[in-house]
Amino acid sequence: MADKILYLSVLITLLSVAITLVRFIKGPSVLDRIVAFDTASIIAISLIVVLSHMLKRFIYVDVALVYGLLSFIGVLVVARYYERGL
Repeated sequence: MADKILYLSVLITLLSVAITLVRFIKGPSVLDRIVAFDTASIIAISLIVVLSHMLKRFIYVDVALVYGLLSFIGVLVVARYYERGL
């Protein structure tokens, strides 16, 4: 039963990535694309954590943490650039 729930969560996560990528491509403004990129990063982090649990390879949680930090810094840099330039 637990495996079915994990597979369902992966399926829902992949569906949300697809919806977010549509917003990233279609987004009417640059700010929409920035928010969609940040959302896709957060969803990817959750997908990495779920897959690390399914594969019993908990080193991937460290990868997710590093990816989260880099994603956060990247979004801050892009938002700052968009707001007033570097």
